[in-house]
Amino acid sequence: MQSAEAKFNKNSLLLTLRRYSSAVSDMEQTILLPSLLRDVPSDEVWDCETAAEACRDLYSNYLMLKAIRNTVESSLFSLEDHMAKNTTVLNKSLEPLLDTDPKALFLFHLRGLFSVMNNLTKKTQSLTEKYMDIIGVAN
Repeated sequence: MQSAEAKFNKNSLLLTLRRYSSAVSDMEQTILLPSLLRDVPSDEVWDCETAAEACRDLYSNYLMLKAIRNTVESSLFSLEDHMAKNTTVLNKSLEPLLDTDPKALFLFHLRGLFSVMNNLTKKTQSLTEKYMDIIGVAN
């Protein structure tokens, strides 16, 4: 029998989302005391000012990564969590794309989603490794 991952092309969106979900599950199983991450500064540089404010320490990053996984798995998102300021800026930068061929627009967003999910997976794995360093466990 083939594994669940073998059913999908290595670049499939479902596989990418499963990898992220799996990385977050591993993070949750490894990080038994998330409070140890409080006040530990994050090495990550976030592009968004609001995200930088919200994710100043590893604990905030931990919570954010879990929330994103929950949103991906449930397909629900809160409109309150949607930041109007960032949406306005993003919409203005995407306006030229709205007149583009729908297939090209889809591929543009799909590439972006792959990129974001792969980056989030790497951030999740990095956070797990940093926690292990904090508690003194060798990787």
